[in-house]
Amino acid sequence: MPSKTLNMYIGGQWVESESGKRFEAYNPATSEVIATLPEGTRLDAQRAIAAASENKHKIASMSVWDRARLCRRIGDLMLQRREELARVLAEDQGKPYHTEALAEVDFAAHGFHNASEQIKWLETAVIPTEDVNKRVFSFRQPRGVYAVITPWNFPINIPVEYLAPGLAAGNAIVWVPAPTTSVCAVKLMECLEEAGVPPGVVNLVTGPGPVVGDEIVAHPGTDAVGFTGSPRTGKQIAQRAAGKPLLLELGGNGPTIVLDDADFDVVTSRVASGCFFNAGQVCSATERILVQRSVHSELINRLVKAAETIHLGNPFDPATTMGPLNNGPTAEKVDRHLADGVAKGAVIIFGGRRMPELGSDLYYMPTVVDNITTDSLLNHEETFGPVAPVMSFDDYDQALTIATQCNLGLVASVFTTNIKKAFYFAERLRTGIVNVNDNSNYWESHIPFGGVSGTQSGIGRLGGKHSIMEMSDLRTICMDVGQ
Repeated sequence: MPSKTLNMYIGGQWVESESGKRFEAYNPATSEVIATLPEGTRLDAQRAIAAASENKHKIASMSVWDRARLCRRIGDLMLQRREELARVLAEDQGKPYHTEALAEVDFAAHGFHNASEQIKWLETAVIPTEDVNKRVFSFRQPRGVYAVITPWNFPINIPVEYLAPGLAAGNAIVWVPAPTTSVCAVKLMECLEEAGVPPGVVNLVTGPGPVVGDEIVAHPGTDAVGFTGSPRTGKQIAQRAAGKPLLLELGGNGPTIVLDDADFDVVTSRVASGCFFNAGQVCSATERILVQRSVHSELINRLVKAAETIHLGNPFDPATTMGPLNNGPTAEKVDRHLADGVAKGAVIIFGGRRMPELGSDLYYMPTVVDNITTDSLLNHEETFGPVAPVMSFDDYDQALTIATQCNLGLVASVFTTNIKKAFYFAERLRTGIVNVNDNSNYWESHIPFGGVSGTQSGIGRLGGKHSIMEMSDLRTICMDVGQ
């Protein structure tokens, strides 16, 4: 298949990089080149910032209802182009077309529809005052120009988590997507353009994050920053964007605690889904499974049977339930974490290797690992692969101690049929979300999502009205009405 020549979008025009350089986008399932894109420079990023600054009044001056209608049109267009977007998503990112890519497009379109509704009903306060001659009220205003950097694991939906509330709140946006899934970004940008986003209000700059991403974060022409990615990069962004409002979702290593009274039919299906959905490339994935010792063997046996049912293969094969990993560094990280675990006493019960015979060395078997030690990388870092690491605990204090050894605090899960036990853990686990009797990936787009304070999982909350509030300023007006 011949590769496509795609461009980035600045000031309402599809343009090349000022350098003329391009980079190649690869299909992770076949290693074939599917497109070439502009390799953006700092000057390109500056052009995009200038375009956003020049045109931010176009979105800020729209009425709330007009912005709501715009978001609704974008969501509708995404659904009209559903199959096309899902095909690009499967080809560019690697997730199965039938079981995951179509669903991601639907979820992302709902994100725009959700923002369309939330912005219309986001009421603010009239504030009582001690001074009888004062009337005080507040309302929300755009922050200005938002710098947005998005990752490759959900390259349609995660951008929507910023673009939809950002536009609904009245911001102009300069967006840098992950290079390995920039084809998806171009197709999403086409939907925004077709829906009538005013020229210059959203600008897409493709290229290396340390160049174009760094430029939009640090440049004085951007007023705020939104980023989803690794804690290390998030820390660099926070330093480079010092003084700007930050909305950072920085990943997790979510502990799942399985008590001996849990319904194991529920546990098996939902924990396995949490481990293997999107090949484990999810910030909220089930990455550490802590099981009460008396039911340890039963859980291991059930997880192995669940892993055996996973069909690893081409993303467009209807039988495929798990595709390849997206990129080489991620596969290498899975290799490294498993090797470290085994060196420290863990045992790989199922999987544990790549399957290049399927057409690419990014295919990784669903893997079940037993006897994880607390000093292993699997316990302390986000693996981001299709791995189910299991360790045992004897009492609740030990479970909480292990759960909090990792300095990531995004999502956790607890499985139990006892409501008192559920609340015991839900109120003590240091994560932004605790899911009870469901996997750690459960989330709906209006629910607040983000890391807990004191960990490296981020700042602020994504989701519904919470995103709009994060991406807007609260303006307070004090009026003297005395005679």
